[in-house]
Amino acid sequence: MTPHTPVGRPLRPRGKLLQEDARRHHRSLLLQQLFREGPASRADLARSSGLTRVTVSDLVGEMLAEGFLAELGAPAESRVGKPPTLVGLAPDSHHIIGLDLSETDRMSGAVVNLAGTVRARHEVHLDGAEGERAVELVLALASQLMTMTDRPVLGVGVGSPGVVDANGTVVDAPNLAWTDVPLAARLAETLDVPVFVANDANTAVLGEHTFGESGDGGLMVLRVGTGVGAGLVLGGSLLHGHLGAAGEIGHVVVDPEGERCACSRTGCLETLLAAPRLRRRVGEPGVDGPAVLAEVGTRLGEVLAPVVAALNLHEIVLSGPAELLDGPLLDAADRTIRERTMPISSTGLAVRTSKLGEDVVVVGAAVLVLAGELGVS
Repeated sequence: MTPHTPVGRPLRPRGKLLQEDARRHHRSLLLQQLFREGPASRADLARSSGLTRVTVSDLVGEMLAEGFLAELGAPAESRVGKPPTLVGLAPDSHHIIGLDLSETDRMSGAVVNLAGTVRARHEVHLDGAEGERAVELVLALASQLMTMTDRPVLGVGVGSPGVVDANGTVVDAPNLAWTDVPLAARLAETLDVPVFVANDANTAVLGEHTFGESGDGGLMVLRVGTGVGAGLVLGGSLLHGHLGAAGEIGHVVVDPEGERCACSRTGCLETLLAAPRLRRRVGEPGVDGPAVLAEVGTRLGEVLAPVVAALNLHEIVLSGPAELLDGPLLDAADRTIRERTMPISSTGLAVRTSKLGEDVVVVGAAVLVLAGELGVS
């Protein structure tokens, strides 16, 4: 990625501006413009932001000194007279630590730059760890990644399974045996940097929305790992829902006579679609793997069809093991959604796997930090 390339797509800003936050807000306006549109002159930034040239010059100078921006010279097609100097985001001036805790047998993380590019990776194996042992693994993983960059660390972002509140406390994550675990606070105390924790599906949808190839309509990312959950961006805003539990689609009961779920109910979608269970079924001797995947895809389509009809989604993105999701399962889900909804609901609907692949959660975790620390997304 070159310095002249726009970095990503924004989420719609939320909340009211407080007077004491005006300078931070103005910085965010400029950073968001450069993040979304690419390099610009100070005069262009003043015009697009509505700020005075003096304010823009002051803020740009501040961010140049901090390293977030870099001067890139004059544009190729300069007008007569003194050419303007372009400024742009300096992607590797700071790094972000992104963690993905949703995988079946390991926790993975990456050093990510401000443009969403992964610079280094590390992982630790779970080996059945739950509760406090699993928390200690997260601390060890993040600490190791902190040593793998020589740049200032802007913060740590974490995509965790389960329900996560606004303070970064994991309220409930049955697959890790976590209840009311203050994960953000524990990490911040250990690492002494800002920490942001969100549900892994919400994190994935932020990554896909900002750095993926999503369009402008409603977006759902269905995250398939140890569990199953969904993240939704509607009208440019992340959907949190009542008590922050929007997207817990993995615990919709699809087979009352089915297997016991980690949530203590029977026959949840997760008991069919979660990666460990699906991989086990497909690998059983004498089983027709593609047929099993198509059957599960049909069940998934039945669950998703009313969601598509109710929200008129534009894209559904499946994120998880490609060997399980991309093929018969995806095709069956796509077909079933279209069979069970009116044409007006599914016309133009894209059902696909994530272009970010296995990095969608760690890149989305970087978006948590970009939004929280710089007001950029």
